[in-house]
Amino acid sequence: MSAAQAMERVLDVLCPMHLALDATGHIAHVGPTLRKLRPDVELVGQRFLEVFMLKRPRAIKSVNDLRASSGMKLHLQMRDDPQTELKGLLIDGMDEHRSIINLSFGFSVVEAVGEYGLTSADFSSTDLTIEMLYLIEAKSAAMEASRKLNQRLQGAKIAAEEQAFTDTLTGLKNRRAMDHVLARHLEWDRQFALMHLDLDYFKDVNDSMGHAAGDHVLQTVARVMVEETRDSDTVARVGGDEFVILLPDIRDQESLVGIGKRIIKRLEVPIAFQGQECRISASIGTVFHEPDSGYSAEQLFDDADVALYASKHAGRAQQTFYSPSLRNDARNTAPPVGRELPKSA
Repeated sequence: MSAAQAMERVLDVLCPMHLALDATGHIAHVGPTLRKLRPDVELVGQRFLEVFMLKRPRAIKSVNDLRASSGMKLHLQMRDDPQTELKGLLIDGMDEHRSIINLSFGFSVVEAVGEYGLTSADFSSTDLTIEMLYLIEAKSAAMEASRKLNQRLQGAKIAAEEQAFTDTLTGLKNRRAMDHVLARHLEWDRQFALMHLDLDYFKDVNDSMGHAAGDHVLQTVARVMVEETRDSDTVARVGGDEFVILLPDIRDQESLVGIGKRIIKRLEVPIAFQGQECRISASIGTVFHEPDSGYSAEQLFDDADVALYASKHAGRAQQTFYSPSLRNDARNTAPPVGRELPKSA
């Protein structure tokens, strides 16, 4: 083994990113890690300046300029893709025919490790790059753990908020959610309609068939109302057998009449439960909100209640639209027997 070959073996261990140049500027030897950057290309025998582009010093144009830069920090870039940027240092005079250039990735080491599949075995055991990679990996692991924890906390927060605004029995919005949605629409001051629906004969179902039957009826009612309204509408259960539907951008009474009739018709179909039939119907009170009316949520609910009581007193299973004249009948301003006015959550 010649002295040059012995030196190359030593440098392969101590400086696995080095290369040796001969007197003409051709690559005479390539370290093992540097070879991994171009595993399908035979670098030995190629001209150094045809494989690497010198970015700084800019004055280097030839192999003689390169040799004259001995001891200076070099900034290089591989000419073909991927155009990895490298740092280098040339030492001239290992013998009269060869020079050694030791290369490193500098700040691009993290990208290079991923790009070329490098491991700690590809670096000198004394290279601080190993410690830096360990630190980066530890930091990445900590950040990933923190990200996952934040995701879980955010998910728990969203779930808690969703639960706070959801009626657990029917899956509909609850009174708290409806108050929030209604307040938002009042703030926007747009036209919308509010339908207050109360089930007829629901107490009879509960009393004669039990609460399990009542729960089944409420779940069926919820499904019907969702099916008969639009995705943009908000359906909420605001009390035991009371529901409210907020319908934005409804501008004609005819559309609301159709919605109310369909809901009432479907709810009059007997609901099967454990071999028995639950018979109910629904009464509805509806009120329009007009822009610039200055109405509050409490006033809208009160007007919808007046219309609802009018439906009840008129024989049930019908829809009544609010008008001030309904207040001339004292029965429409007080709840029917056994029913209290809904209170805001």
